This record gives sequence, structure tokens and C-alpha cells, in this order.
Amino acid sequence: MNTENQKSAEQMDLLTAVENIDNLAAKSELNDEFFEKVAPYADYISEMMSINCEQSVMLALLISHSDDNRVSMKELSSSLDCSTARLLRYTNYIDDLEKLGFIVQGRPRYRDDRSFYRIQQEIINAFKRNEKYVPRNLSGLTCYELFDEFDLVFQMRSDEELTYDGAVERIEHLLDCNKNLQFVSKLRSYEFKPEDEILLILFACILVNKNGDKVICRDFSFLYERREFNNIKSTLQRGSHPLHNRKLIEFTNSDGFINNDTYCLTKHAKDELLSEINITRCNALGRNDVIKTEDIAAKKLFFSDKVSRKVDELANLLENSQYEQIRKRLRDEKFRCGFACLFYGAPGTGKTETVLQLARRTGRDIMQVNMAKIKSMWVGESEKNLKRVFDEYREKVKECDVAPILLFNEADAVIGKRSENGERSVDKMYHTMQNIILQEMETLDGIMIATTNLAQSFDRAFERRFLYKIKFDKPTLEARMNIWREMIPALTDDEARTLSTKYEFSGGQIENIARRHAIGKILHGDAENILNELLSICDDEKIETKEKKTIGF
Repeated sequence: MNTENQKSAEQMDLLTAVENIDNLAAKSELNDEFFEKVAPYADYISEMMSINCEQSVMLALLISHSDDNRVSMKELSSSLDCSTARLLRYTNYIDDLEKLGFIVQGRPRYRDDRSFYRIQQEIINAFKRNEKYVPRNLSGLTCYELFDEFDLVFQMRSDEELTYDGAVERIEHLLDCNKNLQFVSKLRSYEFKPEDEILLILFACILVNKNGDKVICRDFSFLYERREFNNIKSTLQRGSHPLHNRKLIEFTNSDGFINNDTYCLTKHAKDELLSEINITRCNALGRNDVIKTEDIAAKKLFFSDKVSRKVDELANLLENSQYEQIRKRLRDEKFRCGFACLFYGAPGTGKTETVLQLARRTGRDIMQVNMAKIKSMWVGESEKNLKRVFDEYREKVKECDVAPILLFNEADAVIGKRSENGERSVDKMYHTMQNIILQEMETLDGIMIATTNLAQSFDRAFERRFLYKIKFDKPTLEARMNIWREMIPALTDDEARTLSTKYEFSGGQIENIARRHAIGKILHGDAENILNELLSICDDEKIETKEKKTIGF
């Protein structure tokens, strides 16, 4: 790269590189001259993303021509005024991007639709932040974690964000990364064809992640194209599938009659494949969603006097000795003894952090409900998973000397307004889930906290069931000054006042700016003028909060 290009690269960022590649691609027909012209920009993306120049060019073009993060080859060739045949010369680089996890290939929903590519959201976020994308390390997983990853792949396939081949590739990659697990070793020893191996994994996944011991054909219809599905269904019904032959699955038995439309893993399969998993302990909360009180770092919070008083009052009530006394008195007087609390307000105002600090102050663990794991692609499973959450929380309360907090973070989906006369299955699912929560709150014997950013869409049926409701407003001028000084102690009072007056940021936004300042300090040392540096970062933050749509996202 020459000196002029090197200089321009220093002033470049990822989005600028994408825009320049896109501008040069117009009417270029992707000829050799085009690749020479875009070399400086492709080099910049290559260095940031650790991919080669051709892959960088194709990624830039896919991003710049995507609509809602999706783009088809025909749309791309049309946008570039380039023949599809010419573009097909570069599909191997697009395939490489899929294998590296930058994009996923989606299947068409309907017969007349075209297949498309979807840009992974974390890639787009990295380009927006001008940061290197580092793929997740999928090696060294526990068996539980491996099944969580399987579930994500199946969910993407169900949502039609992955082709069948894409799903197989991702699962094979997961298996390759975790050969040390007994499950993987035994599975590979069967030497099944990919279509049989992935079906066996799905059977095991339903058992481990969904607590389901029975599988019907509808449970795996999403996985295959119609003709392939019909062939597999027919083979299963005849009992001649390779999984039958290896005695890994069997027909279910009801009242002495065999049902050849319903299947389950055999005891032999469970013993051989799932010895690393205690199936009876698989639960809807997820294995990693318990936050231990000793793992919560102390953090100073700044609120208005009104919010501070309410938070302190709640903290005092949740001190264990006080909590047990109040709970006993309420029970003696025939009142419900559960503490259900709602924290609502704008994003970044400290709702979640307040829950953490309450738990730390009162010595309580937090059982955080992961709604992504609750919701299931299988009909009726979401409701069962949610019911299981409350069942497990009751058991946890009985086991613990100090009752944990059950946290529904960002609970908008489950406490939002219910649709009237919803006909869609998803509306019915949410309606049932809301009814479950309402019923469970009536009999709650413990501490439940829900947080939401969308108080205006709050369903009034929940209102009376929350004993404590705290609204978190954006911080006042004085609170913002305190947050600035707490986050960046080097600031003077006048500098903190200048920042607080000029920008009405939430605590979360100020923390984001403080992190960027800390990164800059690590990379470049102390700034000559800290206030000017922070003003510049604040301007960037302010711009990023506006929904400015540029090249396809």
C-alpha cells in the first residue's frame, strides 16, 4: 500500500471502507480494475476482521446491499449491474464467510422466494463500533453447554435463518470443537450419515433441553425439505430407520399398544450418550442463570431523593431478619406473603443494577429467567417451561436459608398488554404465559422482581399483583454530576457540571462513555485535555442514539 493510501487508512473506519467499496463497485462488473481500486479498503477490513481481501470485498457488498440484514444473489447482481454468472465466480468467498460465522444462508419461505444471505447482527454491531469481530470460542464446552448450542442451531433452522446444509455444518463444527466429550465420542463411533446423526442429536436435544421424552414427526419437520422429511417419516413409521436398527430409538407404548407415530430414545441410548448429563436436573431456567450474591461487585448508585428512598425502603424490607418477620405476620393475618416488585423506566436508568445491589446488600442469590430459553419452537413447550420456572423457584426457596430473588429482566414480552381475541398461535401462547404468571403471583412465597422499559404497554391485570412499583427516571443534573465523578474520578466539579448540563445522558450512557475513555487511556495514555476528549466521545454517543439508516441497516 502506498503512502497516500496508508494515510487514508489511518483515518478510515469499517463503515467508510464498506461505503467506498460499494461506490467503486457500481457498474464495475467486478472486473480486475475494481479489485485494484478497492485494495486499500479491502485491506483495512481484512486486517480488522482477519479475513482475506476477496472475502472482505464480498462481505462489504453483502452489507451495503442488504435490506433488513438480508440480501439475495439476484438482488446483489442487479444492484451491482453485474451478471449473476460473473457474481457466481465469487460465491466460494461467500461460502467461506458463512463457514467463518459472518453470514448465514437462509432458505426461502415459499416456493417462489429466492434463497438469501443474512448478515449476523454481531457483525453489523462490530462494523458500527469499528471493532474487530472475534467469533465465540466453541471449544471446551460442557455437555450442557453443547446442547444449548445445538438448540440455537435448531432454532435458527426453525426460523429459516439456516439452510439444512448450514445447520449440518454448524453442528459438525460443534462436534469437532468438543471431541473430548463422551457424548461426541460415542456419537461419532456410530459412523452415521449426516442426516441420521443430526436426527439423533435432535432427539437428544428434545430430551435434554425440553424435558420431552416423546418425539412426534412434527417436532423435526422443520429440519428437512418436504420430500426428505416424507422419506424419513415413512422409514421411521416402518421401524426400519438406522436409529431403530442400532436400538437408539423405539416406538412409544400407550396402554400396551405401540404407537408408530411417536418415538423416544431407548434406555440403551440414554446410557451410552447422556451419561454426562443428569436428565432429571435439566430445567427451564438454564444452567448458567443463577447469580451468586458473592459474585456481585459493589457499585454506587445515584438516584433522585424519591427513588433513593423507595430503594432503601425495599432493601430494608428484604434484609433477611426483617423479611422473615414481615412474611410471618402477613401469613398470620391471612395475607399473601410474597414480595412482587416492578422496576420500570427508561433504558440505562439503573433498574437491573439496582436488583443486583439489592441482592448483594441482602445476601440473596438471583435466579434470572432467560426468556430466550423459555420460548420454544415446539407447540405448548413455552408454557410448560414457564410453569417449570416457578416450580423450581419454589423448590429453591425451600432449600435455601435465604430466599433467592426471581428476576424477570426486560419482561416486556410477558407483562405487556394482552392482545384481544388473538387468533395467531403466538398470541395464544403469550396469553397463556401471562395467565400462568398472574396465577403464580397470587400464590408467590418469595421475592420476584420484574424490570421493563415499556410502562405504557404494561397490562393492568398485573398492576395490583406487584406490591412495590418503583419508577426509575432519568438522572437529575446533580445525579448526573455524581455519576460522572464516580465513573471518572479525575474530573473536576466544573468539568462534571459542564458534561451534565450539556448532555442529559442516563447512567448507562455515562458508563459507556467512561469505558471508551478508559480504553483510549490504555491505548494512547492520558489526554491533554480530558474535557475536550469526553465532549468528543459524548457527541459520538449522541449521534449513535439516533436511528440513522445508511447502507442497509
